[in-house]
Amino acid sequence: MKSFDDHDIIYVREIGIDDIAPIYHLGEELFTSDLYPYLYRTWDEWEVIGLYNTDPEYCLVAENDGELAGFVLGTIITKASWTYGYILWLGVNPKFQRQGVADQLVDKIIARMIEDGVRFMLVDTDPTNTPAVKFFNRKGFGNMRQHIFLSMNLSKHPHYGRLIDYEHQKAERAGYKRTRPTIRTRKTEAIPNDVVINPLINELGKDLINNDE
Repeated sequence: MKSFDDHDIIYVREIGIDDIAPIYHLGEELFTSDLYPYLYRTWDEWEVIGLYNTDPEYCLVAENDGELAGFVLGTIITKASWTYGYILWLGVNPKFQRQGVADQLVDKIIARMIEDGVRFMLVDTDPTNTPAVKFFNRKGFGNMRQHIFLSMNLSKHPHYGRLIDYEHQKAERAGYKRTRPTIRTRKTEAIPNDVVINPLINELGKDLINNDE
């Protein structure tokens, strides 16, 4: 087993504003749609920014010699007399996996939530993520329930089709209006207040009048 020196120490602390971008990019690497296509929470920068603004005390980072080793993002939910702790995201840099980073992050956030009155912890993960399921079982999470996830392709919904038809008709009407000739009024020497649609027609009219004279 690898022996740790001073540079291998994992330090867990609360999130700072400078951690937002590194956490987001690490999450992009870990939480991909190819691996977990049915995650009902989509990973994006607002997942990090939002929790940083609302629950920074439950957003922790693990670092090793200044490098991001992992993170955990959580929140608490209060309903009636119950206060729940909820781990939303847990990610470990592949470079630091199997070095106890996830253990330290989860232990730290649980301890912090206990101190804040939480008495019940929740966590969820993709059912196909076997390593995560085994990890949380080992950490004491149990009573597993299957979460049924349903989806709908809205492009096949009747309302979507009607909306597309409406937008097409709207675009066609707008295009028709743009191609209509512009009617302007101007005074001419021969015919006062003549309505001129085409300058060529006007010049032809002048020639006819001159010939008549």
